[in-house]
Amino acid sequence: MVDGDGAQPAPPAILAGSWQTAIFLGAATVILGLIVTFHPTGSVNVIAVLLGILMILSGIFHLIRVFDTGEPHRVWLGITGLLFVVIGVILIRHLHLTRSLIGLIIGITWIVQGIAALIGGISGGVREGRAWWIIFGAASLIAGVAVAATPASSLDVLALLLGIWFMVMGVFEIIGGLLLRHAVRAKEMSHA
Repeated sequence: MVDGDGAQPAPPAILAGSWQTAIFLGAATVILGLIVTFHPTGSVNVIAVLLGILMILSGIFHLIRVFDTGEPHRVWLGITGLLFVVIGVILIRHLHLTRSLIGLIIGITWIVQGIAALIGGISGGVREGRAWWIIFGAASLIAGVAVAATPASSLDVLALLLGIWFMVMGVFEIIGGLLLRHAVRAKEMSHA
């Protein structure tokens, strides 16, 4: 639809409702951030349990595929399915192990990311912002070594930082939703 001047189209109905969605998602993100910030250990434990459940469900899926007579790798699917179920039970039963494993994976990822950024910055493969790549690489490498050295205790600090990040992002989503609402209402007023 175009207004009488033929200048701009009227806002679609989906745009009019999207500000409400942005505010709702922002509020949910802030609430999630508060929960993770004030209960970092509990939040990490929930993630650890969910990881174990995911492994168990994946194992069951593999075990179900064993009964498909057209499946050429039935034996391997059965072995994989049993391993996934056992690993899932271990991950749920021994949360300290799962927490350490999650921290170790994060630490190793940051180490690899830091080395790659340092190589890119030092070798000259990155032309713009070379100093930033070197700083980012060094910071990522140091953080990765620190997390990998003490993965279980580092995870609570990472969860706390993640909770703060969720709260900041949630506030930005709410502000964006309010700005979108203002823009939609201003457009509606201009068409009236």
